[in-house]
Amino acid sequence: MKKLTVGIISLFLNVCLANNLPEKHGFIDAQLFVGKNNNQPLIIGFGGGEGGNAWASDYWKKTRDEFLDKGYALLAIGYFGMPNTTPMLDRIPLDAIYHEITKAAKNPLINPKKLALIGGSKGAELALNLASRYPDISSVIALVPSHVSFPGITYTMAHSSWTFEGIEVPFVPASERIIPAVLTRDLHTAFSMMLEDKEWVEKARIPVEKINGSLMIISAREDEMWPSLMMSEQLVEQLEQAQFAHHYKHIIAEGGHASALNHFPEIFAFLDEYFKPK
Repeated sequence: MKKLTVGIISLFLNVCLANNLPEKHGFIDAQLFVGKNNNQPLIIGFGGGEGGNAWASDYWKKTRDEFLDKGYALLAIGYFGMPNTTPMLDRIPLDAIYHEITKAAKNPLINPKKLALIGGSKGAELALNLASRYPDISSVIALVPSHVSFPGITYTMAHSSWTFEGIEVPFVPASERIIPAVLTRDLHTAFSMMLEDKEWVEKARIPVEKINGSLMIISAREDEMWPSLMMSEQLVEQLEQAQFAHHYKHIIAEGGHASALNHFPEIFAFLDEYFKPK
């Protein structure tokens, strides 16, 4: 009887912890930048695991202005690490982000049928998850992406990075094996070890074959953060096996995790060819 009581209490505590969503859960920081022309395609930009709203920052102003000069509107999304969002990357609702996208697309100067996502690292993981679930997204630029969903960036890594319709998106769990690598900040090894669990990798695979539009992937050959080249090759294999109906391209950047940012000329050319209205 005592063991049964302890078991019930343990189960109750686990349920409580699972439902203990972070402060400001579902709050999204969205900042829209619009040019003066009509019929502007909308680019939605996501930063990575550093948090904040990268595309709204001064650092990205030059690139942001280049998008505007080329006739695009830009929606900068901060999904954690902002004063008005949750502090950590923990169970971020895809639905809440999509809601901000649809709100921005109602601007009279924006073409609501032309929505493209661009994100790097965890932001690329986010972009692929969104586009795989919302068919009105018509192009994705994934910089040093993953092919699976990983845990949120929290102290315990016990939950998914994302939720969809109130349910956690399946993710590759973090076991105790990765602790030494994490403590020494060898993240590439930590993520590589997580990907050894093939059963969970299959469960956590992002269904990129469901994306309803063009896709550009840029990986990094010497990626020190996580194995983006291997994961990008897995994405391409998924597209090939599914006989993906849209144009896709994989570029391998020579260098580390940030080297994908050297390829904006190719990104602009890709969007102009396979996304922007003629």
